[in-house]
Amino acid sequence: MTLPRPTHRLATVLAVALLLTACGADEEPAENSTDTTAAAAGDTKVDAAADTATETGAALDAFPVTVDTASGEVTLPERPERIISLSPSATEILFAIGAGDQVIAADTYSNFPEEAPSTDLSGYDPNVEAIVGYEPDLVVAANDTNELVGSLSALDIPVIINPAPADVESGYDGMAALGLATGHVDEAASAIGEMRAAMDEGLAAAPQDSGIRIYHELDDTFFSASSHSYIGSVYAAMGASNIADEADTDQTGYPQLTEEAIIAADPELIVIPSQLSYTPEDVAARPGWADVSAVKSGNIIVVESDISSRWGPRLPQLVEFVAGALTDIAVPAGR
Repeated sequence: MTLPRPTHRLATVLAVALLLTACGADEEPAENSTDTTAAAAGDTKVDAAADTATETGAALDAFPVTVDTASGEVTLPERPERIISLSPSATEILFAIGAGDQVIAADTYSNFPEEAPSTDLSGYDPNVEAIVGYEPDLVVAANDTNELVGSLSALDIPVIINPAPADVESGYDGMAALGLATGHVDEAASAIGEMRAAMDEGLAAAPQDSGIRIYHELDDTFFSASSHSYIGSVYAAMGASNIADEADTDQTGYPQLTEEAIIAADPELIVIPSQLSYTPEDVAARPGWADVSAVKSGNIIVVESDISSRWGPRLPQLVEFVAGALTDIAVPAGR
């Protein structure tokens, strides 16, 4: 009788990813791990994690594997070869960790990388019949919309919900989960290590503990990103003071501010995404905004929407850009 192969859970891969991504950093892994990673590693020391990596490294790519996801445990009996991504963030991650060749279809907004097989599939309003027509053996989405998980699970099609992370560290966990699910554990660990190093470099370039008041505007109704969103957590790591935090009493990450509150908070840097139909000049011309510090000093910057609104390997580009803007405010030319 043939014994079933063991399943390998996300706990193991997170411990290994933590070990690998810590290499070359001047940080103590235990201090920089997420709660999930710490619990998964059982508070063991790095030496113990290294032993685990050595003993199980060859088996980590074996299937079946069980992944702990936002919608519960998902077991993949074998490595998926027909993946559908209904999330632009997930699409970027899948290609970054070496699983791009397994992606047969992606949603209509998955425009990066260039070789992503974008289709008219929607992650906002998923059509189960259209998805099934591609005969996928794994579907990755950001949200369980239209009872996607239940409908596809009833057809024995596994679904991984990979939501937008609340902070940067949670994003690394999501990358590790996709690495495990797709049979690319080592590649995911490598991608996490490279991204972590680039993020650390960008964050280090920002003025430390500057307390510069920042306002990230999402639209002209004054929804903003507070420190409880992943992009807001990046600003917090740069030492900026987010004017949206006071309004985010429920810690949703995306509170709606009033125009009066924004003016009173007097942001020194205003960030707007490129997808908006208006410009920094339009923001500066708003009635009553002339005395806002960011307006007076011309510190209204436009960030690439596809990068600022997605979790993924291109986030360090945004960090570098914003860090430069913060530095220009903290140390103006000629000072």
